[in-house]
Amino acid sequence: MGGGEVGLTSSNLWLAQDPSKRWAEIFFLLYTPFWLTLCLGIVVPYKLYENFTELEYLLIGLVSALPAFIIPMIFVGKADSTLCWKDRYWVKASLWIILFSYVGNYFWTHYFFTVLGASYTFPSWKMNNVPHATFLLTHVCFLFYHVTSNLTLRRIQHSIAHLPEKTQLLFRAAWILALSYFIAYLETLAISNFPYYEFVDRASMYKVGSLFYAIYFFVSFPMFMRIDEKPGDRWNLPRVAIDALGAAMLVTIILDLWRLFLGPIVPLPDAKQCSQPGLPWFPESA
Repeated sequence: MGGGEVGLTSSNLWLAQDPSKRWAEIFFLLYTPFWLTLCLGIVVPYKLYENFTELEYLLIGLVSALPAFIIPMIFVGKADSTLCWKDRYWVKASLWIILFSYVGNYFWTHYFFTVLGASYTFPSWKMNNVPHATFLLTHVCFLFYHVTSNLTLRRIQHSIAHLPEKTQLLFRAAWILALSYFIAYLETLAISNFPYYEFVDRASMYKVGSLFYAIYFFVSFPMFMRIDEKPGDRWNLPRVAIDALGAAMLVTIILDLWRLFLGPIVPLPDAKQCSQPGLPWFPESA
């Protein structure tokens, strides 16, 4: 798919009108089976992780994430060949997801510890007590989730365009809520065979914890969709960065409101209780 068109035109109701965005969305979709097969089709079923050290976990993350950057640099799509690198959609989408997923790992993982009773027990080099490998794997996961959301939201919008504006808004909101929960639940289920990401109560994590996780996507799916979506409204990188960080801040506020007013979904030791003021990654809140 490198130097030519991808074979699908802008008349396709699932794909973006912008050629650069259309090329990137198809690339990210076609790339997904590679890292998905590597992680969930080879490493987990064959239990290769049993012999992994910190280095192997980091390498799995790098092998999964780096091609998503390297391949579009080498095999430049026809739509991108006339654009400066910073104007190419895959660069903007990657920057948005890098910032959003970085905040998610660095900060929001601690809500999984204090609200959902989750813990990592595999050997890993960490930053803020979060394995480096998860930063890398989250990037490709979130690219796939958000491109999938883009395609489905675009198709729904074409189908409901004849309806009143408020009705359209309700349809889109309902779909975002349903898709967000489905993806959050599916990811939790998909990694259930990996024994070193543990939960105090796995059943509660599936049902309620997935709703907590879905909060990420309630916010991010509609915001990510807006990048280069309207004809003539091409975003620059500063705008992309500000938008991603704004989405991350909104998710942080909602997660912390859950922590304070709803509390953990499972019984936790007193040392991990999270109803007190402060933030869960600050020592005084621990």
